[in-house]
Amino acid sequence: MRPGLDHVSTKNQGFPLGDKDSVATKRVASGLTLATLGAIAFSGKAIIVKLAYRYGVDAVTLIMYRMLFALPLFAALAWWSTYRRPGGAAAALTQKDWLGVLGLGFCGYYLSSFLDFAGLQYVTASLERLILYLNPTFVLVLGWIFYRKRVAPIQVAAMAVSYAGVFVVFRHEITLEGGRSALGAALVLASAGSYAVYLVYSGELVRRIGAARLVGLATMVACLCCIVQFLVLRPLSAALVAPQVIWLSILNATLCTVVPVLLVMMAVERIGAALTAQAGMIGPMSTILMGVLILGEPFNAWIVLGTVLVLGGVFLVSKYKV
Repeated sequence: MRPGLDHVSTKNQGFPLGDKDSVATKRVASGLTLATLGAIAFSGKAIIVKLAYRYGVDAVTLIMYRMLFALPLFAALAWWSTYRRPGGAAAALTQKDWLGVLGLGFCGYYLSSFLDFAGLQYVTASLERLILYLNPTFVLVLGWIFYRKRVAPIQVAAMAVSYAGVFVVFRHEITLEGGRSALGAALVLASAGSYAVYLVYSGELVRRIGAARLVGLATMVACLCCIVQFLVLRPLSAALVAPQVIWLSILNATLCTVVPVLLVMMAVERIGAALTAQAGMIGPMSTILMGVLILGEPFNAWIVLGTVLVLGGVFLVSKYKV
């Protein structure tokens, strides 16, 4: 089997070696395609949010609509992964499992999403995506703090490169937009940190109940949190928004939320998490491109330099594991 494909399962043992290689190659190609499409779909979320803000809606209302439309789809995912998954119905969740689902849903999907939506009111989609892409550095630091995982010197250097890249873009943006950019960047940075907590603590629960089931249940928790938040903080009259906001929210809930989750899950199944993450590096670039073409955001040498630094640093952080 070709180097680099040894982790891909080829169960048709009766095929000649060349056929097995062909099956593995096609599996990798399909996995990379799914991962790339998932990353691009995820990156479109920031563009849709920025478009919706043009109609005078606030973050609380906008995220409520996104999660309201996503809720039945994630409920279907949770139901399928519990009762219709291959191998039969899954085991019932224990009290500890439910507490884990509630905590991860609140931290990883509700809090992270709300902080991200709030931050997008003040920063460009390009800067938002670059900040969110610092997520592996947060995971690395949290692993060192809570689990005493060793951090290699090259990873520390790579983290410095990534943050330097964000600083380059941020400094350029704050010159143009003023102090609002600092608030927005802080909110998005907090969003990345919140999601990193989810990633660090989700590993054991994923192994116990499965990735699809955890995603379905945890996102249902987040959807309900966003709906309750709206009901508590806003009068029902705040739900009367422009029709464009409704359609953008439906697009956000489907194409930029549920669909990419499924695409990335299928990609991980085919090519593994590491290769899926590497393919996902196209996300920031697609966000920048869509931001320029759709939103009219600036594109210059500072953004190019910052993007190269962030992607290069994150790649090294993810590649050199100890």
